[in-house]
Amino acid sequence: MWRKFLRSKIHTLRITNKNLNYEGSITLDPRFMIAAGLEPFESVWVYNLANGERFETYVIKGEWGSKEVCLNGAAARKGEVGDKIILVSYTWLSPEEIDQATVTLVYVDDDNNILEEKRLPVKE
Repeated sequence: MWRKFLRSKIHTLRITNKNLNYEGSITLDPRFMIAAGLEPFESVWVYNLANGERFETYVIKGEWGSKEVCLNGAAARKGEVGDKIILVSYTWLSPEEIDQATVTLVYVDDDNNILEEKRLPVKE
């Protein structure tokens, strides 16, 4: 039986921009993507701490060092510039994979500077 686990989380990113006239997605500074192990076009969930919105979208790579977090397309209706969000990715693991799996946690400050990165075992 496969089970779904948290794979990575970026905690309290601030939305820096919105672009309603785009196909859809969330644009991220590649530094956030590398820290959380995310690939372009990978599926993510976004949890908005300001309004409780929760939605799934996909990541597109923004400009390096920009600290950009831009909601695009329909997602632009789900938050405002300045809102804090939690961005997460999940994975499905077989019973054999659980013992070796890790979760990546990335923490940022109010200016979207990466403060800390942690890797923890899924099973302790």
